[in-house]
Amino acid sequence: MADILVDPISAPLDTALDIRVVGLDPDRVVTVRASAGDRAAEAEFRADERGVVDLTRHAPISGDYSGVDPMGLFWSMAPTGAEPRDAAVVEVDGVGRAEVGRLTVPEGVKRTEVREDGLVGVLFEPVDGGPHPGVVVLGGSEGGLHELDAALLAGHGFAALALAYFGVEGVPADLVEIPLEYFAPALDLLGDRVGLVGGSRGGELALLLGATFPQVKAVVSVVGSGVVTQGIGPGHRLLQKLEHEAAPWTSGGRPLPYLPYSLPAELRSGVVDGEPVPLRLAFDLTDGVPEDTEIPVERVNGGVLLLSAGDDRSWPCAELSEVAHQRLKSHDHPFRYEHVVYPGAGHLIAGPPHRPTTDVVVPGPGVRFATGGTPAATAAARADAWRRTIEFFSDQLRA
Repeated sequence: MADILVDPISAPLDTALDIRVVGLDPDRVVTVRASAGDRAAEAEFRADERGVVDLTRHAPISGDYSGVDPMGLFWSMAPTGAEPRDAAVVEVDGVGRAEVGRLTVPEGVKRTEVREDGLVGVLFEPVDGGPHPGVVVLGGSEGGLHELDAALLAGHGFAALALAYFGVEGVPADLVEIPLEYFAPALDLLGDRVGLVGGSRGGELALLLGATFPQVKAVVSVVGSGVVTQGIGPGHRLLQKLEHEAAPWTSGGRPLPYLPYSLPAELRSGVVDGEPVPLRLAFDLTDGVPEDTEIPVERVNGGVLLLSAGDDRSWPCAELSEVAHQRLKSHDHPFRYEHVVYPGAGHLIAGPPHRPTTDVVVPGPGVRFATGGTPAATAAARADAWRRTIEFFSDQLRA
């Protein structure tokens, strides 16, 4: 009798699943579907000579993704218009269905809100044993808290603090003149060997904090920047926000020098015409970058991992991160460092894997943003970047 088998049937969201359909007639073609309610994907497979379809070994003959990819049905999910469900469902017509628990907070992880010393954050840590290496998780230009990233990192044995620095109650509304001193209590909370991970503008911030505070022993900057770039001002329209000239960060009460935005005619016309805007047009690197805007990453008292997308249309992260890489190289940085660029991947490679990457155009302030890349390349890069991040912190932070 045919059956569908999923292993594990419940696991953290960043865990790859082993999906098999067994007991089929050889060469039978079946459609395997995965749905989370609000999103779904499907693909057709031909059973092998043993009557098995194994997504870890078999490529679909047609469908929403191609090639052998155990999690292809998950990253290729597209919106359905329905309501989201707590559990995902994997099903095959005429065979059966399996409900799969994809946990956003792993078992054995506790959640604690942090509202002390002016901080706005949420700490996730394993309930057993300890102490655990500390990691601060920093969001990007969207602001707010990245609780999912921190919770899943805690599932790998870290005490992970999702820390807000703008965009929610208790912190500034905009990315304008954020004091670096705000982050000191967060680092103190986690001990004397701390890691930092940030995506996009959070990647810029992670490098800057690593160069400022000696207890930072490892920095992971995902689609980040080795250059301080202009702040993001108030307003509900993109051009209004970009035209607000201000530093994003201050130190000792003084604004840090920054690379200003460029607002070429191509960007302005895209906004006016309602076309998806490649925001990287706002970053003019034709004449290089002013030296005083470069982050002195050689001061980081530990390892530095730079992860870039090769087709990032949100900003030129590969070029901006290479500035940091070259500084590390020219100063013969005594700790581990590396710059990995993922060809064909777009801006959205930060954070845990096995989530949909089909939204290559995303909403922005009065516009739509083109993020770049193909869904397949972005999904593969996200999975590898997450794996590298966990390995890097394990290597750098565990004695």
